[in-house]
Amino acid sequence: MLRKLILIIFPIVNPDLEHWSNEARFLRWLTLLWLSLGLIALFSASYPVALAETGNGWYYVIRQGIWIWAGLHGLNLITRLPLQYIVKLAPWSILLLLGLIFSTLVPGLGHEVYGATRWIKLGPILIQPSELMKPFLVLQSAYIFGQWHRHSWRVRLQWIGVFGLILAGILLQPNLSTTALCGMSLWLIALASGIPSMYLTTTALGGILTAFVSISFREYQRKRITAFLDPWADPLGNGYQLVQSLMAVGSGGTFGVGYGMSQQKLFYLPIQYTDFIFSVYAEEFGFVGSIVLLILLLTYATFALRVAVNCSHRVKRLVAIGVMVMMVGQALLNIGVATGALPTTGLPFPLWSYGGSSTLASLTLAALLIRVARESNEADVVMLPQKG
Repeated sequence: MLRKLILIIFPIVNPDLEHWSNEARFLRWLTLLWLSLGLIALFSASYPVALAETGNGWYYVIRQGIWIWAGLHGLNLITRLPLQYIVKLAPWSILLLLGLIFSTLVPGLGHEVYGATRWIKLGPILIQPSELMKPFLVLQSAYIFGQWHRHSWRVRLQWIGVFGLILAGILLQPNLSTTALCGMSLWLIALASGIPSMYLTTTALGGILTAFVSISFREYQRKRITAFLDPWADPLGNGYQLVQSLMAVGSGGTFGVGYGMSQQKLFYLPIQYTDFIFSVYAEEFGFVGSIVLLILLLTYATFALRVAVNCSHRVKRLVAIGVMVMMVGQALLNIGVATGALPTTGLPFPLWSYGGSSTLASLTLAALLIRVARESNEADVVMLPQKG
């Protein structure tokens, strides 16, 4: 009884670890390290804003801790379940979340934040369906593209249509950055599966055209592009976010100004505990700290690819690749925005940025990778025929 209570209160404890492969154990601890660094960065980035808004500097960290606690329970559950059962849940989860994505477009159902209706409000809780969609999108695309030649054209076209509806629904919120990330992930999973290049080329051209049309019809997206090209042309207007972010990153120098000592987070840098959390981190830990973070991401990507290479099952291999693209790719896109290498977007930093939906999605993705690592390094159970 006491043991069960400890496992419920402290989901970081897992007595089954001794039966895991070395790669699975390493990926779990690497995920926890990534998560721990994120909490440290979030506390520093959010404290001044939380104190001013709520009178409690720990407000965002406490709420994030609750989501992490729930996400770690989910991680422990997923790492124990055979992946074949989880894959079977993916189609139904996708259809449910697709309905929720389109429901955000209905007046009165979608909750608007910063001019975009990407959330559904359930009491004090905000749910972002497009974030929760990510792990199931990886699972279902890995299943469809991994067994492409086994599926009939009817099944192929049905799921291509569903994937297209997902991207369209997210784009209409509007959320171009998440649409681009999900689209690139689908494309890279398809590429890794060996689908004919003609399909991939056509899809890539269609995606580029869609992005161009979206930017053409939405003025704020065009302004983000022009601000990215020359943020100093309008430092108090469209270029404000990027200018403040560059000032934060540049102020960090080689070793940073010290933990908790960021000046840009003091109401100069906007949304510093979500989209621009890396900017605060770079200011406080400098170039050296930023390199350490990039090494962490590189290590995670390397082991994810190692799991994929060592996996003989096509679907599981594509799941590992999809998780790597979603997790590391999104982190690099977030860093690219903060450093001015990419136009300003609303992509959170996985396991760092404040947000329940993002945290749950990221921990679910990490759990899927760990599960693939477990199954790739453990012997298959073969059922022998019973003698009559």
